Amino acid sequence: MNHRRTRPLLLALALTAALPALALKPAPVPAPPQIPEQVSNVAWAGDMDNFAKADQATPPPKGGIVFVGSSSIRFWDTLAADFPGQRVINRGFGGSEVRDSTYYADRVVVPYAPCKVFFYAGDNDLNSGRSPQQVRDDTVAFVKRVHRDLPQTTVEIISIKPSPSRANLLPAVQEANALVKAALAELPRTGFNDIYTPMLGADGQPKASLFREDMLHMKPAGYAIWRKALAPKVSCGRT
Repeated sequence: MNHRRTRPLLLALALTAALPALALKPAPVPAPPQIPEQVSNVAWAGDMDNFAKADQATPPPKGGIVFVGSSSIRFWDTLAADFPGQRVINRGFGGSEVRDSTYYADRVVVPYAPCKVFFYAGDNDLNSGRSPQQVRDDTVAFVKRVHRDLPQTTVEIISIKPSPSRANLLPAVQEANALVKAALAELPRTGFNDIYTPMLGADGQPKASLFREDMLHMKPAGYAIWRKALAPKVSCGRT
C-alpha cells in the first residue's frame, strides 16, 4: 500500500465527517441586558410614584411615543405642541443617568407599549465621572432592556448636547456620541439623532443663546432645534 497517498485520503475523510458536527454547532446566545443593581440617586423613587399617580388619574394611551431620560426631556414642556397629532408621553426625570432609565424601564417605558422611544441621557453620566465607554455600554443596555419586553419597539437615541457650563466635557461628549452611534449600527430597531452639531455656533462652540442662565438647561430656541431634528421620526409610521 502506498502510505503517502493514503494519509491525505484519510485526512480528507476525517474532515468531511467533521463537517456535519460543525454545522450543527449552536449559535452563541446574546448576552442579556445588564440591569444595574441600583440607581444613581434614590430620589428617583419619588418621580416613579408621581408617574404612577398621573397614570392612574389619566391613563396614557398605549402604542404611542415615549420620551424618556434626564432633565432635557423633563423640561420639554411643549412636547405635545411640538409634535401635534402624535401621542407623546413625557417620562423624563431630571438629573438621571442612562442606567437609571434602564433600572426603571418597567415603570417609564414598558407599561405604555410604545411604538417608539426617544431617549436622552449621558451628560450627567460624564459629569459624574463615568467614561464615554461606560455611557456607550449603558446605552446599549438600555436598548436591550427595552427590546427584552418590547422587541418591536424602535429606540431612538438623542445624542448628548453641547452644554456651555460643561465645556470641559466636550471632548468626552464627542467621543461618547461617536461610540454610541457606532454601537447602535449593530442593533436592530434603533436610531441615532445628532443634535450636538446643530447646537454649535460658527466658531464650533456651543451657542450660549440656546441655554438658560445656568448654561445647562435649554431655552425654547434649543428645543426648536431638537424638534426640527426629530420631527421626521416622531410618528409610529416612520423609521
